[in-house]
Amino acid sequence: MRNTVKFTTAALAAGALTLGLSACGSSDSGSASDTSGPLVVAASPTPHAEILNYVKENLAKKAGLDLEVKEFTDYVTPNTATEDGSVDANYFQNQPYLDDFNKKRGTHIAPVVTVHLEPLGLYSHKVKSADALKSGATIAVPNDSVNEARALKLLAANNLITLKDGVGNEATPADITKNPKNLKFKELEAAQTPRSLDDVDAAVVNGNYAIEADLKPATDALVLESAKDNPYGNFLAVKEGNEDDPRVKKLAKLLTSPEVKKFIQDKYAGSVIASF
Repeated sequence: MRNTVKFTTAALAAGALTLGLSACGSSDSGSASDTSGPLVVAASPTPHAEILNYVKENLAKKAGLDLEVKEFTDYVTPNTATEDGSVDANYFQNQPYLDDFNKKRGTHIAPVVTVHLEPLGLYSHKVKSADALKSGATIAVPNDSVNEARALKLLAANNLITLKDGVGNEATPADITKNPKNLKFKELEAAQTPRSLDDVDAAVVNGNYAIEADLKPATDALVLESAKDNPYGNFLAVKEGNEDDPRVKKLAKLLTSPEVKKFIQDKYAGSVIASF
């Protein structure tokens, strides 16, 4: 039986404050956590928590790992909870996102091991191909800086727009230099993009939210990111100083095991791609 706790940002507000008090005894960003209890990992519900629960139910006991999975529906709380000690680790993000988060929030989160890639895709309920988008069509894109830039790069890679040369992970629609279809952009929280599909002409959706919305990236996306040389692999992460926690090392080994690779291949059929 799954033993998973689901949280939203609001639901965690009180819990993070209470649980975080025990972690606030030191301001040292590298202070190690207590390694005697279960390893508590924050994760997005799909596919991250699903992968963790596979490990919990099939591999953890034999490895001597007591694993607790907490699900979060946003891209902020898992990092802030890891920083304040409410959880021991998280599994939901990629390196460009983490770099941007640490810089802007002053957090000290560090990657441990990369597990998988969720290709970003363009989806529509109104057209069957990207070429069929009409002039003036509205495209929903994630509103956080890294994922918005990633979405725009996907559109540029498929010749729907052109971006300024050398634009980085903070690209916005203001960096578009050519827009032959006069596309308009609706900036939404990443979790809201699949829900917008009935209201916009198309939406760029992160892989985890696409799967949660019963979209199949491998077959439903009008255009999809290439996995080759892709910098957006998702990884297990901890607060700096906790990389050598023996529980974290056990989980890192299990997450990159042949059993987990097969689970990813069988369950997600190319919509999630193992990175190891």
